[in-house]
This record gives sequence, structure tokens and C-alpha cells, in this order.
Amino acid sequence: MNQPFYIVDVFAEKKYAGNQLAVFPQAGDLSTAEMQQIAKELNFSETTFITSLEPEAGGYSVRIFTPVQELPFAGHPTLGTAFILQQKVIQQAMETVTLNLVVGQIPVRILYENGLPEMLWMKQNPPVFGEKIAPGAIAPILGLETSDIDPRFPIQEVSTGVPFIIVPLKTLTALQRIQVNSDRLPALLDSLEAKMIFAFCPEVRHPANHFSARMFAHYLGIPEDPATGSANGCFAGYLAQYEYWGTPTVEAQVEQGYEIGRPSLILLNAEKTEVRIDVSVGGKVILVAQGEFV
Repeated sequence: MNQPFYIVDVFAEKKYAGNQLAVFPQAGDLSTAEMQQIAKELNFSETTFITSLEPEAGGYSVRIFTPVQELPFAGHPTLGTAFILQQKVIQQAMETVTLNLVVGQIPVRILYENGLPEMLWMKQNPPVFGEKIAPGAIAPILGLETSDIDPRFPIQEVSTGVPFIIVPLKTLTALQRIQVNSDRLPALLDSLEAKMIFAFCPEVRHPANHFSARMFAHYLGIPEDPATGSANGCFAGYLAQYEYWGTPTVEAQVEQGYEIGRPSLILLNAEKTEVRIDVSVGGKVILVAQGEFV
């Protein structure tokens, strides 16, 4: 096989934090089954495979796999793969690197410091708002009381390519108390398009930040994800849609991953206009390892 790969930490302020990602830059000859086997072997939240080293329609074709299935879009794989494309494939400063994903082309803007990528921003598809869910239907599944849920805002499915259930909580204590009842989870998810849950609260550990969050994806073989760019894109759209701070414009920093020992920082920008909501998600990417599958 002799497949080189890189491991990066995405949405990380330092090594061994954020969300791990493996990127295979020369995967054009791999079959779908082989990609899935490799993703399962690595057992990260996602693994990406660059299937062409030459741009196609202005973008690089990339496939994203969890340990159990392929995804049409995911956030931290998009940023991490763009970083590897710029550093290891293109090997020159590019203002934008575009990925061809199942959901379409996703541009990633790269900001540099001393010639190295400092911050990466991806523009996600405009959010689509789906079903609303009663607090009493989801609170027991999360091991919470309905009084833990913020009644000012809806519990709702939101998608910028992959749908999530957004759950507004009042306190950090409630967020930390979540224990997903996986036996009761299918009863909720079977009737919904969204299969993943993103819970947030406005209490934080660090005063420079604005929200704490957790994301649960048992359906994809990921009990808890340390940093979820796609979910945070949905969250940014949700904040703008419901004018959480009394304004349709959002600039926010989100803490995630602390409960599983992978502290992460995700940056959000969103703006609601009369015709759509524009969403961008940003963060840092750090290279931590490279190797070869044989």
C-alpha cells in the first residue's frame, strides 16, 4: 500500500489538544473499502483522503471518513486537509485553498504569520433549519432536567451540510453533567434527519471566550468529539438566526473538548441578511506526526 499520511491537531492552541485528524495526500488509488478500513484502524473522529494532487474545477478532491462511514462534509477535516495541501502539496503561500467535497466546494482562507499558517477559516454553506424538539423529549436522553435547558431559544435541527441538534443550556454545570443514554437515543434520532447532538451554554472557563460546548455522535461511532467545525458552523447560524445577543451578526469563540481532555478553541463569524446567513468557522492547525501505511 505504502500510503504516506500526516496527523494534525485542529482547533488546537498547542500540540496534543484540539481534534486529531489523519490526512492521506496520495489516496487516488485507494478504493472506498480501503479508505474505510484505514479510518477504522486509526479510529480518529475523521480521516481524510486527497484523491487528486491536481486541482479539479479549482479545488482539490477530498473524501472524509469516520470509523464507520463516509461523511459529505465535516469541519475540522476541512481545515486540517487544507493545511496539509498548502504545506505539503502546494508548498507555497495561498490565500485560499478550495476543497471539493460531497456537499460542494468549500473554500478555506489561510492567514499567515512569519510565512506559516496561523489561522484557517472555512466558509460553510448557508444553514438550513429543520425540526424543533421539545425539551422533555431530549433532557432525559442527556441525563438532564428540563429546567437545565434555556427556554428562550429552541432545540432545533440545523445543517450547513451535516445536520445537528442544537441544544441551548443555561449553565456550564449542566453541560458538564451530560451523560448520554445511548439506549434511549435511537427513539429520538429515528424520526429526525440529524443524528448528532451539539449542546452549548454561555458560561466559559476562560473570560476571552463566549460559549462552552459538547458534541455527541454515537451514531457515527464517536461518543464525544473534542472539536466539531461543522456543528459550530450550524451553531453560528443558529446564533445569528435567533439573534442570541440581540444582533444578526456573530463573532464568538467557543470552548469544546475539555470534558475529554482535548481542549479546543473554535472561532465563529456569522451574519444574517434578508436573503441568507453567511457562516465562517476558524481555528489553528498544528502538525504533530507523519508516517506511512505499508
